[in-house]
Amino acid sequence: MQKPGKKLSILIAGATAGALALSGCSGAGGSSGSGDSADNTITALMVGNPQMEDIQKLTADNFTKQTGITVKFTILPENELRDKVTQDVANQGGQYDVATVGAYEVPIWAKNGWLHELSTQAGADPKYDSADLIKPMVQSLTGDDGKMYAAPFYGESSFLMYNKEMFEAKGLTMPEKPTWAQVADFAQKLNDKNKGVAGICLRGLPGWGELFAPLTTVVNTYGGTWFEKDWTPKVNSPEFKEATNFYVNLVKQYGESGAPQAGFTECLNTFGQGKAAMWYDATSAAGTLEDPKASKVAGKVGYAYAPVNKTEYSGWLWTWAWAMPKTTKKSDAAWKFISWATSKDYEQLVGKNLGWSRVPSGKRTSTYSIPEYKESAKAFADVTLGSIEHANPQNPGVQPRPALGVQFVGIPEFADLGTKVSQEVSAAIAGSSSVDKALTDGQKLAEDVAKNYK
Repeated sequence: MQKPGKKLSILIAGATAGALALSGCSGAGGSSGSGDSADNTITALMVGNPQMEDIQKLTADNFTKQTGITVKFTILPENELRDKVTQDVANQGGQYDVATVGAYEVPIWAKNGWLHELSTQAGADPKYDSADLIKPMVQSLTGDDGKMYAAPFYGESSFLMYNKEMFEAKGLTMPEKPTWAQVADFAQKLNDKNKGVAGICLRGLPGWGELFAPLTTVVNTYGGTWFEKDWTPKVNSPEFKEATNFYVNLVKQYGESGAPQAGFTECLNTFGQGKAAMWYDATSAAGTLEDPKASKVAGKVGYAYAPVNKTEYSGWLWTWAWAMPKTTKKSDAAWKFISWATSKDYEQLVGKNLGWSRVPSGKRTSTYSIPEYKESAKAFADVTLGSIEHANPQNPGVQPRPALGVQFVGIPEFADLGTKVSQEVSAAIAGSSSVDKALTDGQKLAEDVAKNYK
């Protein structure tokens, strides 16, 4: 991964110079042509985020018209998507030809032999221009063999979004790099229950990729970690406990109503409707927030780096990417869809038909040279790219880590561990449990995981 502190130009140059590690041998589970079914329909499973809803709107009139390939989409909320795709891929169910998966799953599933490698097909298509893909995103989707096992649809870090009008009305100024103490102070001053406005929106929905995505970045910057370098579990350490208590109390005192059921989508709606003064979450949300057709706060949002405590930066690194399960019998058609969905042409299509702020960004260097995109994204593009640049999956906190990952631990057991602990933390937000119980129980679970690695 790119080390923090490098200039953004190095990141961009590296993306251009560092073409994907391509292989002349097919690792795609046999001959893709002869195995394809004559039926020109593929099945796609994807997470219910705005960028995926956009591709569903555009596919029939564009991709299907050009190729004759029909795409049957299934869209699910994030937690349900993770369960469904894991079940299908791990059990070799073969229900889907393509699916959206993330930076956590891809290296693990590639190692298990569950996914087609895509480097061969990407490298054989000069128009695809795989060297244009931003290098940290490609690296997060690369297997031990140096091949890419999913193509990034959009890339993101995390940052703090805030309503500039609400800040101005109270005479408050958001720094470019706020601390969590400052954020808590702002939340207290801007929280207005009489007007139905929360001081801040933060995820409280259980799930390792829901509540613990933002919360683990808070843990990191407070000096905590799930595991030390030698796999010593630290879930009930003072630092982990301080960070989790801070997060839970912030949500309980100044957060959105219904926080224990609020994930990315719910906070996007809350903040986009002007019902929260701040929101800490994915940089990919900005495109929807700046679309006047989808957001009441378009043009009124400010963007700051992920809040910190003990570290200089704290944003996560993630990509939702298109993967092809090994079980598909339609790999040619599936690659045609994946290459279209992650192409420069698709970005142009979104910009011209749906609005330039809605382009699924954070994956291609060239995106940031499109004049129309630069204009529409000027409020958030620099902070987005800076956040991606400074995200450090190798060393996201104050101590060395045993596995890659900023907002997750890159081992198969983390999905279950993170989700179980998140359920108790969410219960603490709801007032039916406590942080101490959540982390005491979590420590025992982490100790069981650590036995597999010591």
